[in-house]
Amino acid sequence: MKEHHGPIGPEDYQEPACVLCMDKDRPAPIPQRRVREKLDEYMSRRDYAGAERHLKYWLAEAQQNGDLRGEFFVRGEMMGHYRKVGDKDQAILNANESLNLIDRLGFEGTLSAGTAYVNAATVYDAFGMPERSIELFEKAKAVYEGNLPENDGRLGGLYNNMGLAYMALGRFGEAYESFLKALDVMGKVEHGALEQAITYLNLANAVELEHGLEKGEKKIEQYLEKAAALLDDGTLPRDGYYAFVCEKCAPTFDYYGWFLIADDLKERAKAIYERA
Repeated sequence: MKEHHGPIGPEDYQEPACVLCMDKDRPAPIPQRRVREKLDEYMSRRDYAGAERHLKYWLAEAQQNGDLRGEFFVRGEMMGHYRKVGDKDQAILNANESLNLIDRLGFEGTLSAGTAYVNAATVYDAFGMPERSIELFEKAKAVYEGNLPENDGRLGGLYNNMGLAYMALGRFGEAYESFLKALDVMGKVEHGALEQAITYLNLANAVELEHGLEKGEKKIEQYLEKAAALLDDGTLPRDGYYAFVCEKCAPTFDYYGWFLIADDLKERAKAIYERA
């Protein structure tokens, strides 16, 4: 008997569509919007097992239907999921499959390709391969800067993640430049304060890595204060993403000895998850 985690969804009782029953010249597309909405529900409850089951179901559905666009979409979600749960092999496998699908679909130069480059680069950086990640971030940068307005949050995310990769390589000048670009972009985005808070914490970490705690203390504290103030922004929706960011930021405050702030962020996240 199949083990269930949370509400039963269609992936729990439907079998993937029969590929032999389909018109091979007209692949049946998977419902990407519905897949994403259901995935968001799982993630808001931190039901990672349910999220994985959900994604595997729709990957099989897309593959059996011959829906390459659907597979590309699911692979993108899967590499992010496996990165979050620390599964290196699966994260890299799905990153590579996504990059291969860019060529198969003829998506080179499109925003979809740019997003896949960012996601794959983030996977490589997360698992200790910043050189490879920089190559992909540069590809994404060429696509994004050529196709997105200056106030698009995707640019802010790109610059922030590029900064982390540069920081890992000890290229601090480029890291600071990328982080400052991220702050500028997210300052123009509605509810961009959460991403700005993350970037300020990244700046604090960069200062410590380059100069050490003692020499960098004053600058580090300034960045921590700015991050804490942004997380207190009363206009931010107190939703699952807010909880995720609070959890993500709390360990950094803990590390620098800001224990009260860290504990408060953990409590905020816990309260949101309990309401979900």
